[in-house]
Amino acid sequence: MESTNVQYDESSIRSLDWKEHIRLRPGMYIGKLGDGSSVDDGIYVLVKEVVDNSIDEHMMGNGKTIEIKISEHRVEVRDYGRGIPLGKVVDCVSKINTGGKYDSGAFQKSVGLNGVGTKAVNALSSHFKVQSFRDGKTKSAEFNQGALLNESAEGPTSQRNGTHVAFEPDGTIFKNFRYIPQYLDNMIWNYCYLNAGLTINFNGQKYFSQNGLLDLLKSKSDAESLRYPIIHLKGDDIELAMTHGNQYGEEYYSFVNGQYTTQGGTHLAAFREAVVKAVREHFGKDYAPEDIRSSIIGAIAIRVQEPVFESQTKTKLGSNTITPDPNSTTVRTFVNDFVKERLDNFLHMNPESRDALKKRIEQSERERKELAGIKKLANDRAKKANLHNKKLRDCRLHLTDLKSEQRYETTLFITEGDSASGSITKSRDIQTQAVFSLRGKPLNSFGLTKKIVYENEEFNLLQHALDVENGVENLRFNRIIIATDADVDGMHIRLLLMTFFLQFFPDLVRNGHLFVLETPLFRVRNKKETIYCYSEEEKQAAIDKLGSKPEITRFKGLGEISPEEFGKFIGEDMRVEPVILQKETSIQKLLSYFMGKNTPERQRFIIDNLKVEKNVEELALAG
Repeated sequence: MESTNVQYDESSIRSLDWKEHIRLRPGMYIGKLGDGSSVDDGIYVLVKEVVDNSIDEHMMGNGKTIEIKISEHRVEVRDYGRGIPLGKVVDCVSKINTGGKYDSGAFQKSVGLNGVGTKAVNALSSHFKVQSFRDGKTKSAEFNQGALLNESAEGPTSQRNGTHVAFEPDGTIFKNFRYIPQYLDNMIWNYCYLNAGLTINFNGQKYFSQNGLLDLLKSKSDAESLRYPIIHLKGDDIELAMTHGNQYGEEYYSFVNGQYTTQGGTHLAAFREAVVKAVREHFGKDYAPEDIRSSIIGAIAIRVQEPVFESQTKTKLGSNTITPDPNSTTVRTFVNDFVKERLDNFLHMNPESRDALKKRIEQSERERKELAGIKKLANDRAKKANLHNKKLRDCRLHLTDLKSEQRYETTLFITEGDSASGSITKSRDIQTQAVFSLRGKPLNSFGLTKKIVYENEEFNLLQHALDVENGVENLRFNRIIIATDADVDGMHIRLLLMTFFLQFFPDLVRNGHLFVLETPLFRVRNKKETIYCYSEEEKQAAIDKLGSKPEITRFKGLGEISPEEFGKFIGEDMRVEPVILQKETSIQKLLSYFMGKNTPERQRFIIDNLKVEKNVEELALAG
């Protein structure tokens, strides 16, 4: 082994201060960075960290209103709680392990407990300002990338008690970022559902929920498809709502101390187990768990003292007990006891709901048994095909590799044709990007049963590539990106794939995993500079910039773009459009309109919008 001349002595050892460490390793504090196209991108975590503090104040009985303003690059949050103690305004946002959350008397069941949240926001912002109003006095401080710029002296104020925070995420860390309104809308509604009676004024619109999780499930489900009215149960430090619909799979929304735990955790596992146990005991039948839970739509919220999350982003609860005392009641027992008593009582008192639940379970049982033989044959085919087929060019990392921060970057491109898939395969990052190649247009699966997923070879292999046969818990890729040509055929393939996911795996869409790749339509260049353009407007701007009659190339398909060029479009500056379901969107009505038989209104719509093909897709996404 060759020796090196690298010097290693006292000068090699370096201590980072708090803001340097956060900026050097932001993933430790806010998960992945991203540009805002994914719901779990860091810019949304920054918003949450600030709003969580205001929610904690509300939970402790201080302030019934929170005002939030978010523009393209700036966030402002004003609450009417107690206000940060004036002597600690600077420390609370710039000293790690400083905050009121350590005093369990002040914040018994809050979301943030480790004193890091607002410090991370401060360090990762190009501008950060905090101002506290407390008992007729005020004090403020301003920062840049965590460094204190100025600190005001205490002065008089006529404003109500509370705290005002304003910040702008640092563009050198969050490149080309943007806030997507639908993601913010969902976030704010969740705060309201978890805090019935709280009013949030967001960009001039009022958000308010009177009935908590009952309102949440009403907003997430189509009333016409529900098998029975939503069951809503509340107790001390626990609330749940549940019903059954007609969709495939299971759909859950879980929360801890007001925090939306997108990856579940001990409380959600306990809820799923408790429902099975309570139903079996009530009916005196040993139903299979998957039959009881099939098509369930449920929400659970619990409050615990000093919750333990599996990361700073708080997406998965790791706590095993309700309080820090290891001898206290476990989360599992707490949830089980509540569900066993209250769900059993509800079913006894509501025979119509009881009968409807029983029919839904028995229907699921019949469907599962009918599929059993087909599933076995399909799984055997998939295993054999995987030995020889080249449909999936896999990557080395997957979303389930929990120890790697890069797991959030894992991506599966779904494309059509050998030339397009070849270009992506040659230019991709083999560590985190995989490619699934379609053969021709996929089947229109609208109105078909899940049986088709196993009978159709393309769907069967795609399902196995994603590992979603039994739900999204084992999903192998964080982003599923539809990469098709920007023409009529390409748009048709997009809609067919969206139909497949919405019909059979709607959770992938609801949880923000499905995207459409944007690729340039034009290349405008001269001898000195090349500009890639995604629209006619961008093309004209590029022509004006370069002048002197530059060379203009129109890309008709992905296969026409060389692998070398393609690498520029699926790297750091990749443009993707998320497929987002609006809060009030009914999946069945959406699919029926766009993928069902040609109705006069659909024909009229297509004719009116032929000149701008993307409008069809955009309206489909918006519902």
